[in-house]
Amino acid sequence: MLKNRNVNVSNSDHVGKISDGFQKQFGSGPDIIVRCPGRVNLIGEHTDYNDGFVLPMALPFETLIAASSSEDAQMKLISEEFGPAHFSLEDNPMGTSGWGRYIHAIGSLLAQSNGGLLGWNGYICSTIPIGANLSSSAALEIAAGMVFKHLGKLEITLTEIALIGQRVENEFIGVRSGIMDQIACALSQRDTALLLDCHTLQTSMVSIPEDVAVVIMDTGTRRELRSSEYNKRRESCESAALDLGVPSLRNASLDDITNLSNQTLRRRARHVVSENKRVLNTVKAFSTGDLLTAGQLFTDSHLSLRDDYEVSGPALDRIVEVSLGAPGCFGARMTGGGFAGSALALVARDEVNNFCKFVKANFTAPRTQPAETSVMLYVVEACDGVSVL
Repeated sequence: MLKNRNVNVSNSDHVGKISDGFQKQFGSGPDIIVRCPGRVNLIGEHTDYNDGFVLPMALPFETLIAASSSEDAQMKLISEEFGPAHFSLEDNPMGTSGWGRYIHAIGSLLAQSNGGLLGWNGYICSTIPIGANLSSSAALEIAAGMVFKHLGKLEITLTEIALIGQRVENEFIGVRSGIMDQIACALSQRDTALLLDCHTLQTSMVSIPEDVAVVIMDTGTRRELRSSEYNKRRESCESAALDLGVPSLRNASLDDITNLSNQTLRRRARHVVSENKRVLNTVKAFSTGDLLTAGQLFTDSHLSLRDDYEVSGPALDRIVEVSLGAPGCFGARMTGGGFAGSALALVARDEVNNFCKFVKANFTAPRTQPAETSVMLYVVEACDGVSVL
């Protein structure tokens, strides 16, 4: 089944729903409600852990946490989708299984520099599609960090919370990801994309031309990131940088990588170096409203991810192919870690309905990679990052 819908930011209905859920579970109202969006990366894939450039934006999909202090180290959490998680901040997070480990690890790392950090009771709900490469885990990490910050009155910045979220992924989940997802969830602003230099962590807001729409296309296919070859890609990039004698591939040029004798390392490095250029060129194209160039950069990114970085998949390739033949499409590419999940397209705003109808009529997940959930299309606008409601 393939659906299309617009997505709206949180409203009083969502707040009321999570407040009622907390009340039923814990017998009183919450002290705080935090929302954190998911993100989609417009362009700049697998460049963040290479100290490169990325251009994500926050989404109207979000994770909400209603919470109140537990007055001790105990954490009692209820997820609408995944059920309960109970643990003590005094225990090792590796002993907590499933989704609770993300929050446990955030609390454990914060407690290292904030002695006597107290736990909390929390009720959690989310509209972020799980496994669609739209940063459901990063949103949970940043939202939980904000709860700890406000209930514990911690002197910590959003960037510091984001860095702790990255450590959770690297040290406790086993995914050697970069900083993009957490920074995007924390620092994004409404109606703009966020240009992030992953080496300096400098950010700037980039306006998205008004006459173009971003359409996310969730293929319904899923893959566990830590069981994929994601970590191997990072290892290849580190090996390539070592062979070239540079701190990271951020410091390499296309001429430099011709010196790599290993053909696989050369292809991986070529993607990273060229993708960094595509990010900066996309920013320039957006600034002048040159949507033809921006769209071509998106499509070139997909081809590079498919051929040089080898992280696409049959469903992602197919939906990109269909999209490029649809009315109003300037360009399309896979987004996120890859292998499965979502792609996105830049579409003329006045052709969005025709675009979606065309993709609905012509896309089916391949037999070699069948969809595990409903195939969905979302026309999205850029939203603000994490906030207290």
